[in-house]
Amino acid sequence: MTDKPFIRLGTRRSPLAMAQAVETRRRLCEAHGWHEEAVELVPVIASGDKIQDRPLADIGGKALWTRELDIWLAEGRIDAAVHSMKDVETLRPRKIAIGAILPRADKADVLLGALSIAALPRGAKVGTSAPRRAAQLLHARPDLEVVGIRGNVATRIAKLGAGEADATFLAAAGLERLGETGVGIRLDPEEWLPAPAQAAIGIECRSGDEQTQGYLSAIDHRDSREEVMAERAVLEALGGTCHSPIAVFTRREGSEFSMTAAIYSADGAVRVRETSNFATTDLDAARALGRKLLESAPAHVTALFGAAA
Repeated sequence: MTDKPFIRLGTRRSPLAMAQAVETRRRLCEAHGWHEEAVELVPVIASGDKIQDRPLADIGGKALWTRELDIWLAEGRIDAAVHSMKDVETLRPRKIAIGAILPRADKADVLLGALSIAALPRGAKVGTSAPRRAAQLLHARPDLEVVGIRGNVATRIAKLGAGEADATFLAAAGLERLGETGVGIRLDPEEWLPAPAQAAIGIECRSGDEQTQGYLSAIDHRDSREEVMAERAVLEALGGTCHSPIAVFTRREGSEFSMTAAIYSADGAVRVRETSNFATTDLDAARALGRKLLESAPAHVTALFGAAA
């Protein structure tokens, strides 16, 4: 046992967030030869967890997942914070650094309630509050109806059972981390493109905290970090927000990425999709892909992206 933790690790209280924090603690202890008590988990209730009846895009966006943990970091109440990287704003305060990205899990989405998108009955109600999922769905099946659904895995499954929707989506990585690998039908991520940075766990710390950065560097997974930073560079070029339907899939081919990205109109009627190959560390090339998408899109699509404002 240790009298004092080496790291106080902040996390949201949701079951998935806690599972991700436990995984982070395990990796830190294995990397440094620590006992479990050396990493203290410090749960916080995020604004995004408090508000479940409205889409995040309508009430503050991704900041609702990070706000409380950012404050606790600034106040020194925690040394690091665990996040799902797809929920972290593209532009972060200079006082905060991404200390580590853990090995990325399965990037795919999972469909609950049907064997495939094509198998959904005409006019079926599909529950999602994600603009990306809604736009991709309506692009493939404009006859379907999108209804707003938020909540954790158990909540979404319960809403299906209650008849609020005929089908819904979850992230394969989240199900895997919760031990729910037998749930739903996995959608091919090269066809049904994931969210940028989906399935990646990131740990942030204060930029000037060299000791914590040193601890975290031992669990930083280079390949996953390169993927995540490239996808976030696309987001940066697009000026993507929670209202922006953006989808990205990255495949590593040696020292290069083959990245496919798409943006959509809100109703899915318009899709602009591009593929680019570039060196894994070439963030300028990733940004160029984002700019190319905007240049190829009509005005009512670019209006959904801050970079076009």
